[in-house]
Amino acid sequence: MKKEIYITDYNCVTPLGFNTDSNWTALLAGKSGVALHKVIENQDAFYASMINNEELNEEFSKNFESQEFTRLEKMLLLSLKPLIEKHRITEDTAFILSTTKGNISLLKNESELPEGVYLARLAQKIAGFFGFKTKPIVVSNACVSGVMAVAVAKNMIQAGKYKDAFVVAGDEISEFVISGFNSFQAIGTEACKPYDKDRNGINIGEAAAAVYITSEASEKEKFRFKVLGDSAINDANHISGPSRTGDGLYGSIKNAMTEAQVSAEQIDFISAHGTATLYNDEMEAIAFNRMELQNIPLNSMKGFYGHCLGASGLLESIISMESAIHNTLIPSKNFKEMGVSQPLNIIKENQTAAIRYILKTASGFGGCNAAIVLEKC
Repeated sequence: MKKEIYITDYNCVTPLGFNTDSNWTALLAGKSGVALHKVIENQDAFYASMINNEELNEEFSKNFESQEFTRLEKMLLLSLKPLIEKHRITEDTAFILSTTKGNISLLKNESELPEGVYLARLAQKIAGFFGFKTKPIVVSNACVSGVMAVAVAKNMIQAGKYKDAFVVAGDEISEFVISGFNSFQAIGTEACKPYDKDRNGINIGEAAAAVYITSEASEKEKFRFKVLGDSAINDANHISGPSRTGDGLYGSIKNAMTEAQVSAEQIDFISAHGTATLYNDEMEAIAFNRMELQNIPLNSMKGFYGHCLGASGLLESIISMESAIHNTLIPSKNFKEMGVSQPLNIIKENQTAAIRYILKTASGFGGCNAAIVLEKC
């Protein structure tokens, strides 16, 4: 019999706040971090969700003495600190970093690769600061990284490699990221509208998020969410475009739900990827319908946070768990009229709901897809 794996603590750092409570309050009020930002000097401003630098530095100074950290590292340290203070780090504790680009901003105007740009170095720096005793693990698989990091923690604990794990995810906005997505003509000219008929592209976002995962959750925990099932499948369709048939996402959802032993009718809520690009939203709609999930309440958080790359899956999982704790579904911001060919039950306003089983999905470049099923205990 497999060990039961639980998420018992989490935290997030976003443009909407430096902890989970402030984020939840902002979401309930319908606030969004998406606004016009000038990221590249010789280009127009983009709609994006960015953390205010002054506020970030001020918050960091309140919590840490040393300032010898990059902007992304400050975000990661702030998200982890409250969890580290409440849970022991032992020789059986894993440290897992999820990120797509890491310290990519260090590459600007550099003729040689600085050490800090390597993801392994970034992971070691954060792990070393908090005194982790095991070798850090890096999960970097495009935009499914955050969801996959939870799956990696679950599976390694079940395999007996570790007893518990701290998973932290983070990515920041940079010229490199903006230029890359712009080259695909994927960036929207307005605040993004996932699944809406008038959507025209993504907004890039940035955030850091952290969760504590254990096989030894006690009844004294403030909350517990069981990680029931997971799966990740690559459809190998295209370097950036998703499968038109939704094969990879469909397979990931099917496998995760099979392991979780949960039927489509039992799922109470879907936290979808929902990037507001033409092909991603359509592919998701097809996959959800193939799994007969079209009637389950669904949202995308991209209208609030933008697309936070490797942090998005973990951040959105945290918000999903907050929804379950508060028995409240958050709307898919900016959605008005269905813009995909298959029916979906898009959440349009805050609504009360009893949430036990959550399905979280993600998809990304290179054909990667991932899904996890969470149960509120």
